[in-house]
Amino acid sequence: MKKTLTVRAAGADEAPAIKKKGRGWEISEKRLDALHERAREMRRNPSPAQEALAGALAEVETGGYSFKRQDVIGSAIVDFACKPLMLVIELDGDEDATFTADRTRSLTEVGYRVERLSAAAVLADPAGAATRVSEVMRERWHERRERNRAARPTPNRAPYSRSRRPQD
Repeated sequence: MKKTLTVRAAGADEAPAIKKKGRGWEISEKRLDALHERAREMRRNPSPAQEALAGALAEVETGGYSFKRQDVIGSAIVDFACKPLMLVIELDGDEDATFTADRTRSLTEVGYRVERLSAAAVLADPAGAATRVSEVMRERWHERRERNRAARPTPNRAPYSRSRRPQD
């Protein structure tokens, strides 16, 4: 029996589970190669909004972090991804709302923060959109830093004191 891909019902409450395993996320090598090839084509032919935001992001302070355009995360191709911050920037276009919500939920389940910007707003004010992305990056950096601090165990040691040696 041949396996086929199907679209889930529009009212499904659960997002598909993403499990990290091997090179992909339980995705066949053939499918993953096809996703990477599609992402490569999308990078070669960006939309006007993607070009505008990429140019504006080069001019704004990003704290040393960078974005990869049209990156593959799991089985999704996202517009901009900053993997160290686990941040995804998506430009809203003419995609299906249910599909977008499911993909956002799947990415959120694995720890990514998904920020959506309107393509029309990016084209109208690319610098403003880049400033907003920079603010979101700062927020995300602080969130991750606080979470890491909370997860770190606190040592139960007495404060360090240096004993003095008697002088001869």
